[in-house]
Amino acid sequence: MAIISNAVTIADAGAFSASLGSQVLIKTITVSSAAGTVSFVNGASSVVLNNTYPLYLFKFINIHPSADDGGLAVNFSVDTGSNYNVAKTSTNFESYHNEAGDDVATNYSPSGDLAQGTGVQHLTGISSKMGYDNDQSASGELFLFNPSSTTFVKHFISEFTQSDYRNYTWRRNVSGYCNTTSAVDAAQFSMTSGNIDSGIFKLYGIKDS
Repeated sequence: MAIISNAVTIADAGAFSASLGSQVLIKTITVSSAAGTVSFVNGASSVVLNNTYPLYLFKFINIHPSADDGGLAVNFSVDTGSNYNVAKTSTNFESYHNEAGDDVATNYSPSGDLAQGTGVQHLTGISSKMGYDNDQSASGELFLFNPSSTTFVKHFISEFTQSDYRNYTWRRNVSGYCNTTSAVDAAQFSMTSGNIDSGIFKLYGIKDS
């Protein structure tokens, strides 16, 4: 199939083949009953998280918590999951809007920052907790750049949308770096309180071309 504008062929299917093949699904983990953590460990259960790809993408679809008072978080490992305690420095901002349409704002959220913190990095539920009603959840993505590098720190960027327990929608953007020159070879996701009740977690590798 070709894309044509004013009788001029801009691109055909062949022109898109490399781009469409650049994102490779590595692993899907589906949670259907309460789980304390979801982990992606290089070399375990067909997971690849090494120098095969320069960029990795995690996608989160309808992550549902077991309680109102938590949020989704991540931590990283440099010893194939024996310890999730990599030092991280990060920043974040958030915006929200309620169902009534009378409360909106965009804020910097210092409570979600880390300064060489080895604990979990909040991805959602920083100022307001995720809702656990049957129709509430969070979805988003997290990029991890060149985790196998032994020269540079490891940058990450995430973006999420969530419905909270007060019937607000929130958009949360978090970015930072793992302050280590050791290769990061595992990532673990958990709730800051309670369990992951359900949801789909996907890991992709992205090629240079």
